[in-house]
Amino acid sequence: MPELELRHLRAVCAIAEEGSLTKAASRLGLTQPAMSAQLRTVERIVGGRLFDRSPGGSLPTELGKQVVGTARLVLDEVEQLVSLARERTRDGKPGPLLVGGVPTLFFGHFVEELRRVIPCSEVRTEIMPGASDLLELLVSGQVQLAVLDRFEGLERRELRGLELRRLVSEPQFVALPETDPLAAQEDVDLAQLADRDWVAPPDEFVGNRLQIFTACAEAGFTPRFSHHVNEASTARSLVANGAVSFALPQSRSGEGIVIRPLRGAPLMVDLMLATRREGPAAGRAHDVFAAAARAYRAVLPRNPGYARWWEEHPEAHREIDAALLAGG
Repeated sequence: MPELELRHLRAVCAIAEEGSLTKAASRLGLTQPAMSAQLRTVERIVGGRLFDRSPGGSLPTELGKQVVGTARLVLDEVEQLVSLARERTRDGKPGPLLVGGVPTLFFGHFVEELRRVIPCSEVRTEIMPGASDLLELLVSGQVQLAVLDRFEGLERRELRGLELRRLVSEPQFVALPETDPLAAQEDVDLAQLADRDWVAPPDEFVGNRLQIFTACAEAGFTPRFSHHVNEASTARSLVANGAVSFALPQSRSGEGIVIRPLRGAPLMVDLMLATRREGPAAGRAHDVFAAAARAYRAVLPRNPGYARWWEEHPEAHREIDAALLAGG
């Protein structure tokens, strides 16, 4: 009986990813008969059909899904092994660490933590306004690790070669003018904001747009996004002069605005940490996560309201607590 080889694993993964045997063959530089032969070999070895042909292309069977999932893990581990070996056979000098992120208030602390734990010649950063574009940089290798928020459609994106882990489930707060009557409250009911003008990033950079509209609909209104802004100081100026906006929970009050939690936390966003299985951070996903946990925890005092919310909702930050408890 023939043995399973890496080329066989690459073939079944390519078919699953392309949804077509023909496209998979072209991607791997094979003829269609050669690709068919490799697929038949794998099916003989595992003892069952891996794909069903349909008008929509080649769809994995239940067995196929299991084989493809395991194949991806094996290929990722091999890639990591090769990457680590190459690093060891170079001149011994580490290269730069390329770090990406969406706008966050702990990113500077994160970079400083990374300098301490990851051997590298320097840390370079790339901040992107939207998580979807940032993911493209990760997959293409233009950055080696990144902080991004979970966006709608993430599960359908190609994540091969990446380790993706939730850092924290972060509540959305609201920014109000300090002259607003609601500013006197400790928290704000989302329904109380039904008649306001909202400041928000352009639509293509709002990864949880559906979640926002659903939460507002449940509160009885459709938000009126009057100002599309992707720059923090301009957004704060618009809020200080009468608009409202969602805000990162670590945001500080001041300069004409106040930051308040939304009652019942109707909008939660998962903040994720993605690490490529190659480059300076290869094999160091735990160290990277611990660095992110320390950096995130360090900015809690920026907003006492969030610090209180944090103490009351341990379920939102179990991963960070575990990393800090482990001495990360």
